[in-house]
Amino acid sequence: MPWWEVVGWAGSVLVVVSLMQARVWRFRVMNLVGAVLATAYNAVFEIWAFAAMNGAIAVIDVYWLVRLRRERSDADVYAVVEVAPDDAYLLHVLAVHGADVARHRTVPAHDVVAGDAPVGGAAGAEIAFLVVRGDETVGVVLVRDAGDGTGVVALDWVTPRFRDFTPGEFVYRHSDVFAGRGLRRLVVPSAPPGAVAYLERVGFRRVDDRSWERLVATP
Repeated sequence: MPWWEVVGWAGSVLVVVSLMQARVWRFRVMNLVGAVLATAYNAVFEIWAFAAMNGAIAVIDVYWLVRLRRERSDADVYAVVEVAPDDAYLLHVLAVHGADVARHRTVPAHDVVAGDAPVGGAAGAEIAFLVVRGDETVGVVLVRDAGDGTGVVALDWVTPRFRDFTPGEFVYRHSDVFAGRGLRRLVVPSAPPGAVAYLERVGFRRVDDRSWERLVATP
């Protein structure tokens, strides 16, 4: 098979596979690479209609990648809404995403949500936050008062669509809410796999092989 045929097929495969991605960032990156390859292939063989279409798709992908990167730390785009630990909508979100939430827990399974129903996680949390982007809920953070000025991060979860971003940082950025509850530090007792870079980004430091700590700034 001529190598230009390989380029054409690779572009087509990437475009198709990108449509199967749940993550917004990953979808745009794969779609962009596929569209660029498809544009080059069609331009070489002077199939101008498809070259123009894929070129336009590539431009659109670049626009959204730039916008998503610019907005990832923009407090005007993301908002943090404090809700009651037994808030009906919070319990609904945790129940709908129960299996995924359980995989990202930072405390034992019986303290978060398992299956289709909450098992004490939200009800036992002292502080609960929804992270929203517009009218879309993109994350949940539950913090429990463990006494002695320590707040245990029971859950810091992001929906699969926005897992390439760090919306939880908006909760920790405004830590006066924790100080107002008498908390002096936040602790993650057991970091989920792959969470090291995220914890470092939002200001946690490693205490030992499993746990992480973040001091709460006093207002």
